[in-house]
Amino acid sequence: MMTRSKNPYQLPDPLVCDPSRIQNGISMELVEEYIKLHKKRKQRYRYLEMMYKGFHDIFFSPNKPNWKPDNRLVANFPRYITDTFMGYAYGNRIKKTHPDQTVLDTITAFEDANEISDHEFELLKYVCIFGHAFEYLYQDEESQTKMTAVKPDELFVVYDDTLKQRALFAVRYGYHENNSQTSSDQNLGDVYGEILTRDSIIAFDGEKKEDPQENPYGYIPVVEYRLNDERIGLFETVGGLIEEYNRVISEKANDVEAFAEAYLAILGAEVDEDNVKRIRDERVINFYGTDNASDVVVQFLTKPTADGTQENLLDRLEKQIYQISMVANISDEAYGNATSGVSLAYKLQAMSNLALGLDRKIEKSLKKRYKIFCSLATNVPDPDAWKEIVITTSRNIPNNRAEETSIAKDAEGLVSKRTQLSLLSYVDDPDTELERIQEEETKDSELIQGLFAEHDHEEVDDGEAGIEK
Repeated sequence: MMTRSKNPYQLPDPLVCDPSRIQNGISMELVEEYIKLHKKRKQRYRYLEMMYKGFHDIFFSPNKPNWKPDNRLVANFPRYITDTFMGYAYGNRIKKTHPDQTVLDTITAFEDANEISDHEFELLKYVCIFGHAFEYLYQDEESQTKMTAVKPDELFVVYDDTLKQRALFAVRYGYHENNSQTSSDQNLGDVYGEILTRDSIIAFDGEKKEDPQENPYGYIPVVEYRLNDERIGLFETVGGLIEEYNRVISEKANDVEAFAEAYLAILGAEVDEDNVKRIRDERVINFYGTDNASDVVVQFLTKPTADGTQENLLDRLEKQIYQISMVANISDEAYGNATSGVSLAYKLQAMSNLALGLDRKIEKSLKKRYKIFCSLATNVPDPDAWKEIVITTSRNIPNNRAEETSIAKDAEGLVSKRTQLSLLSYVDDPDTELERIQEEETKDSELIQGLFAEHDHEEVDDGEAGIEK
């Protein structure tokens, strides 16, 4: 069986470079130097991805002797933590608005072309798993701006060594396949990829660089999204607790299996092989011919169990996993007992704080995305249009509509109509809803005026008819 290295993996601290080293261009020697540095971090990325997929360290531990039970159970907390947080924090689409309707229509068309809901959800899922991820923008064959989410084991950015830490260049790379039957890094084929700078995009294969292609954006077309400044993954801090939970629950299963296969001890009587088979198959024990039956002892040999201790440890580990990861266990009975929105909000407070912190990081990265998008005159005439984009996130939680409506009614006269409508979760866009209300009021007013005008006209006709008579 495969064994996993226990050497501590390297955290994703920024890769920095003295700007003077690239004054005369970026050499392949420099690129190879940073690829080697980046490869040291791949063990961490591989570990976190395997954790999310459910392939934990317990599968890589040494085999036990054949006569011992060897269960390997995995409680996939990483997937539950990640998917629960993503559903809560970004189950609702991130909204972008702009005061200029033309710019807003252009952004909406750009997002529709890139299937933005799925794109952003997958991108932020990578951020939760790895602690950070990248978005790569490019022009397709029809000169349309496209973007794709890139895992951090496939791309890295090199920053300058000043306090500003300005990005100098980025490298996206991979390895050619070879005929080796192993996946060891030593057996990979030649490296290939591209170097991304503000001015050009340079493809390379092995040690050979191709002719530079113009970068149409004027910016490095890569946006980094971070969960936090340390780039620590969502479940990374509870990895040890999860591995211990797997070990304890697996040993508990081993104890149950060992108990089910307990040995039968027969003392004071001789049992031949045929009688052993008869006892096993017919489940009847009958010994005779002894002078004193009390001298014969028949019993199962069982080892002492620590069921209570194991259960207490599992409960403690589970509580610590959710508490430290700050992600709520929404399947817990306590959440079913939340009788009001305020009660539920208190139970979700830790996860809400975590989501708010990520919101700030996301807003910063999204502004950079649209800064790159607006840099092309073929997209938006004004390159500074991105500055007025308003980004809004909302939590995906069950809402008590009756309670919300009551609160909104009580706010009548205390706040503006727009704020009053914003209290209702089922109103997606308060501004649009206000326009609809105004349109309905205008139509109702015109209808009433029309009815009165028709009634006045009928009275005039009746009066004239009476005079004629």
